[in-house]
Amino acid sequence: MSDQGYTPPKVWTWNQDGTKNRFSNINRPIAGATHDKELSVGKHPFQLYSLATPNGVKVTVMLEELLELGHKGAEYDAWLVNIGEGNQFGSGFVAVNPNSKIPALMDHSTTPPTRIFESGAILLYLSEKFGGAFMPKDLSKRAEVYSWLMWQMGSAPYLGGGFGHFYAYAPFKIEYAIDRFAMEVKRQLDVLDRQLAENEYIAGDEYTVADMAIWPWYGALAKGVLYEAAEFLSVHEYRNVNRWADQLAERPAVKRGRMVNRVWGEPATQLPERHDASDFDRIAKKADG
Repeated sequence: MSDQGYTPPKVWTWNQDGTKNRFSNINRPIAGATHDKELSVGKHPFQLYSLATPNGVKVTVMLEELLELGHKGAEYDAWLVNIGEGNQFGSGFVAVNPNSKIPALMDHSTTPPTRIFESGAILLYLSEKFGGAFMPKDLSKRAEVYSWLMWQMGSAPYLGGGFGHFYAYAPFKIEYAIDRFAMEVKRQLDVLDRQLAENEYIAGDEYTVADMAIWPWYGALAKGVLYEAAEFLSVHEYRNVNRWADQLAERPAVKRGRMVNRVWGEPATQLPERHDASDFDRIAKKADG
């Protein structure tokens, strides 16, 4: 099959036996649960159901940063949702997030418990819940954070579902699609690089939820972690993005947050489920032998 000669039909139909890719078994054109499966509930106020994709890492970093600040009410259980196996289509998960995407959060400190889905919404909820944590008090500065947070949510689909899919996951290479999305991703990196040339953090001189939202996607991209595309995209050219990515990677809460719900990579970087702060010590001891 090539990228030329395809004429779309008048009405699209789902061909379940069509071209396969690594996500074929979970992609479908309808919503709702595929099976009955209740969610586990642990002992902490917050119950997170997630996986350590960039969107999942946003929330675990936020929760670990809140705990680092001393907010004991931010304690959480993080349950693994393996999206490759279709866990996100269980009835319990769909009740928390009808869109069947990770991450999803339940706040059991409210009556009744509050559900929050979409990573950006979770970051804003947690910030407000804990007195405006990682959010400037000044309205104008707060507006800058909002803008960059929404920038991330609007831009990342071009990076992940666009460039990432066609460059790394599509069953065959389509030059037009890869060129189209590579150009857009490099433009996005340039947007960030120019912003970070004038600011220590994304939205100014304060570390905020905007950094937590953008770093798992674009920080990982700049360091060559996403899609094995560092050379292809010449990510070394974006020096300010790399400086910022390295700076955030050294934060203790970021180091912990990126481990949670992670089931790939070096064993010392994986904490499939997190139910207590001591879980990190257990992984460290295991890594030391």
